[in-house]
Amino acid sequence: MKIAQVKINHYENPLGCDLENLRVSYKICDALGKKQKQARILVSINPDMSDSVYDSGAREDIDNLGFLLPIDLMPRTRYHVQVESWSDANEYAKSEIFWFETAKLNEVWAAKWIGSPLGKNTPPVFAKEFETFGECQKARIYSTGLGMYEIYIDGQKVGDEYFAPGCTNYEDRIQYQTYDATLYLKNSGTHKIEAYLADGWYKGRFGLRRRENNYGDDYAFLAEIHIFDKSGNETVIGTDETWLARKSEITFSSIYDGEIYEPEIKNSPKFENAVLKNIGFELLTPRNCEPVYIHEKFSPVQIIKTPAGETVLDFGQNMSGFVRFACKIPKGEKVTLQYGEILQNGNFYRDNLRSAKAEYTYISDGNEHEISPHFTYYGFRYAKITGISNEEILKKFEAVALYSDIKRVGSIKTSNEKVNRLIQNSEWGQRSNFVDVPTDCPQRDERMGWTADTQVYCKTALFQTDAYNFYRKYLKDMASEQKHTGGAVPHVIPAFGMRDDSCSVWGDAATIIPWSLYLFYGDIQILSEQYESMKAWVDYIYSLDEQTGGKRLWSTGFHFGDWLGLDSETGTDVKGGTDDTYIASAYYFNSAQILAKSAVLLGKSGDAQKYGKLSNEILAAIRKEYFTSTGRLAVNTQTGYVIALAFGLCPDFAKERIAADLAQKLKLNKVYLKTGFVGTAYICKVLSDNGYNDLAYRLLLNEDCPSWLYAVNMGATTIWERWNSVLPDGKISDTGMNSLNHYAYGSVVEWMYCSIAGLNPTEKSPGFKEAIIAPKPDCRIKEAEMSYDSPMGTYKICWKIEDDGLFKLKVEIPFGARAELVLPNAQKEPEILTSGVYEYSYLPSPPLIKTYGISSPISELLQKKECIDVLSSFGIDANAIPAALADSTIVEIKHMPFISITDEKLKELDFELNRIK
Repeated sequence: MKIAQVKINHYENPLGCDLENLRVSYKICDALGKKQKQARILVSINPDMSDSVYDSGAREDIDNLGFLLPIDLMPRTRYHVQVESWSDANEYAKSEIFWFETAKLNEVWAAKWIGSPLGKNTPPVFAKEFETFGECQKARIYSTGLGMYEIYIDGQKVGDEYFAPGCTNYEDRIQYQTYDATLYLKNSGTHKIEAYLADGWYKGRFGLRRRENNYGDDYAFLAEIHIFDKSGNETVIGTDETWLARKSEITFSSIYDGEIYEPEIKNSPKFENAVLKNIGFELLTPRNCEPVYIHEKFSPVQIIKTPAGETVLDFGQNMSGFVRFACKIPKGEKVTLQYGEILQNGNFYRDNLRSAKAEYTYISDGNEHEISPHFTYYGFRYAKITGISNEEILKKFEAVALYSDIKRVGSIKTSNEKVNRLIQNSEWGQRSNFVDVPTDCPQRDERMGWTADTQVYCKTALFQTDAYNFYRKYLKDMASEQKHTGGAVPHVIPAFGMRDDSCSVWGDAATIIPWSLYLFYGDIQILSEQYESMKAWVDYIYSLDEQTGGKRLWSTGFHFGDWLGLDSETGTDVKGGTDDTYIASAYYFNSAQILAKSAVLLGKSGDAQKYGKLSNEILAAIRKEYFTSTGRLAVNTQTGYVIALAFGLCPDFAKERIAADLAQKLKLNKVYLKTGFVGTAYICKVLSDNGYNDLAYRLLLNEDCPSWLYAVNMGATTIWERWNSVLPDGKISDTGMNSLNHYAYGSVVEWMYCSIAGLNPTEKSPGFKEAIIAPKPDCRIKEAEMSYDSPMGTYKICWKIEDDGLFKLKVEIPFGARAELVLPNAQKEPEILTSGVYEYSYLPSPPLIKTYGISSPISELLQKKECIDVLSSFGIDANAIPAALADSTIVEIKHMPFISITDEKLKELDFELNRIK
């Protein structure tokens, strides 16, 4: 028995993070027992755990998913944590010692905000020399900047992160970071600290208006360095008017447009005194974001000389990040890099980046340098190089993927390599768009935290990664924006001044994301922290509802609707054809229902009753407006049916009919998608859960446009914004709004975890303390295996369909967890599994291997020669069947002239087709 992954507020050994509602969580593995009997939490300032500041004692009520620590924290203090646990098999384990270290908390800042005397448009470097005496025992830097900043000590960058202090609503929240500077100050003597500043999100060109100075028009920096020698003596150095400022050699930096680097400026610096800034400290908050780091690294897979004479490096993978390189060229010469996602006619292409220049320029000082950007990033697979043509040098250019430090926790793989590539594309889409905020795309003049993209992909992201704190930071900014809007949620978070607009689906991120985090982590604190935000959103919709007569429908205002759906009335609109009021009202109901359930969990009985009543009234209004007495849905679109089933809008008696109508709607479109952002996220799971698993797999495995595998066949390495972002001839379909790295449609991977593998969280015992395991295999995929390191521990599911039809399943349940297992086509009741490994082998009934018959779609019969031969033997000419009937069955068209078969012969035909394997 072992205790692993002891975390504080979902961080491992957090340094200077936001520790609001302090709590500890942990996992238990390698145990003989099934569940925890008792546990004990110890917290001490001392590394040997002596003189504890908190001792829970051995207790039965300690929940490993989250236990609140009732400790009054001191500023700038390291605490050590150890967990003991006893199992129901009388096993005992003691964890390693983990730690967390507080930031400044409510401590008064000794430092002062400083600014630059060089002008508002000249990126500055602030500098200070200081002495240390004796060997440094510990050193910390507490710092922040307006906009981005990096700190160097004696020429060495402090830490490995990029883009501090992060992308927030600077009007309300400015994060500050805590850095361990001990190693940089180990030796006594004279040291020099420098802070480079750049525009970043704070004052650079950014946002939906692509304007500068969204939050301010001048640079500022704040830093406080605390140095302790071996005797415990403390030296504090803070920013003040004694610091100096000079012009930065990074002469231009913009998230959209790139960077210019001129090292010659550093060779002849001209210093002036820094100036004090009257900014205040009330907006400062310890960091609550995961740092942005360099992750994967790529060498060029090809050096291309294009027909236009360009030199282009192909790195083989679309990503967010940049290219770094070393070179020595004559003084004054330039090297320019331009970034793009695709080639056109074999040439470099960047028109789909719109106004984003996405360039990097190096102007040589004659010396050799290791060169890379500092305060910008790009979305790219290709880089066009001007100024260097030597292939030996170009081979050493390196692309690096840059994104927030979120740990991978899930993986899923199938026997279909194209599906596996799709899964990888979804993962790369997430990596590329998790750059401090969940962006829509990493390349063009946008890169913003669009709320709809975020909420439709949220559960996929949570299966793939431990993204709790990543989303928590995003939600904090969402709540801060709502304080300015009367509860409305702006389309993008942070809003960058665009708070005027709000709509359904997008704004419903306020309820859907916290609820998803609760389901996946079982930590009720996220609901507690976000409750007022969730409530404000529902109250905002309610106020609009009341203004239009209290019909309990959301029938006013602009809505994006089923964005990028393919069934608009004009056929050219970027918004699908599903009724806006229907979609908006469905999400109104969903958010009110989530809020009511959250109120119950938080003990807010009055709100629980109020919003439970509201959600019931909305549901009744939807059913009255959109469903007939016989159960017909008035919104006759794929997305209309999908939402009815996904949100439980249809009456119970009509559920089977609505599912059948959805299936028929798909068949009328040759089982191809017409859904946009709203419908695509749910369609496969809705089909699998309602008896049409075969159609869900058909959608997954389709290879013509529109489909997921169309992009895979076209060489995509990420998810596209549009189903047809690139046309079959390789031409990009549109330049106005066409990203090749847009993760929203990658939400299909959630269905792969939930239905192909079969793992689902439960509301009854969230955090995967209890799970439902119900794999829904299909013969078109012979094998699947999944691993998910849940907050309880690792779930594993692996299944295979043998050639003879035998179904083999292996399931692993982590310690302390339970799962209800529903075996596919096993003709038996579900069984309850506790922790352990379980294996099954049986012949399903009906079989999972492919069978043929008169109820098979004609398109399937025509794909197999043996079936065509059998049809011919009964006088049916396969070539005579119209293509429009490909998704019909022999039974459905048996009386048509090109079939014309008696019922007796039909039975014989069915028997012969059944014999084909």
